[in-house]
Amino acid sequence: MEAHATQAVAQQLLQAYETGKPVAPVIESHPGATLTDAYRIQQEQVRLWTAGGEVIKGHKVGLTSAAMQQQMGVDQPDYGHLLGGMFHLEHQPIPTTGFLQPRIEPEIAFVLGRPLAGPGVTVADAARAVEFVLPALEIVDSRIRDWNISIVDTIADNASSGGVVLGSRPTSLSAVDLRLTGCLLHRNGTLMATGAGGAVLGSPLNALVWLANTLGPLGISLEPGHVVLPGSMTRAFPVEPGDTVVATMAELGSVTANFKPFE
Repeated sequence: MEAHATQAVAQQLLQAYETGKPVAPVIESHPGATLTDAYRIQQEQVRLWTAGGEVIKGHKVGLTSAAMQQQMGVDQPDYGHLLGGMFHLEHQPIPTTGFLQPRIEPEIAFVLGRPLAGPGVTVADAARAVEFVLPALEIVDSRIRDWNISIVDTIADNASSGGVVLGSRPTSLSAVDLRLTGCLLHRNGTLMATGAGGAVLGSPLNALVWLANTLGPLGISLEPGHVVLPGSMTRAFPVEPGDTVVATMAELGSVTANFKPFE
């Protein structure tokens, strides 16, 4: 894609945030778009957000399950950026007006205590960089109409990022086996799904390693204080105004997202 086309698509996606109206899939108007093109569209939006005062607070990794990779026809994850305005406080009402087609999924969030930059990052390097982990709920959202997304669409749309709710109980990485950490996801008191950390590339740490080694050649380092969401332990579920979603994770505690009712 030419630079002007990349900028035009970025503007269309940004307009969807403002109007609340999803747009047609990127791949429809640009069938030859590559993953590189998609990341350029994402980076253009990030450039404009940060120029407007937003701050990058971390990254998310998506497409970490074998099923999702097969569905999208890819053999690796993707990533998006987490901005300061995406973070919501646990138990506090979250307005749904800021989302278009929100869904929610449970994740184990890494909070870094040291810089982490690839290439060449190992699991040992990644573990040493993690200060603690937290139970988290990611609100995924799509600016693409009806969630009719290809891999190009989701990457261009900042990996379908929407929001983040972090739990308030930090746990040392040495105190938990992330692969075996089980999760119960309840919506309005009804059990919706169960999962485990091993669903995320075999271990959520593998997702952190992948992210550091993917961003490193681009000149991007993961910084102390950054939050990294490594991927969901279950499938995502739609949420509506008035919903309460709780993820309970063995050894990590729970995290609750309350969505503000219609007024």
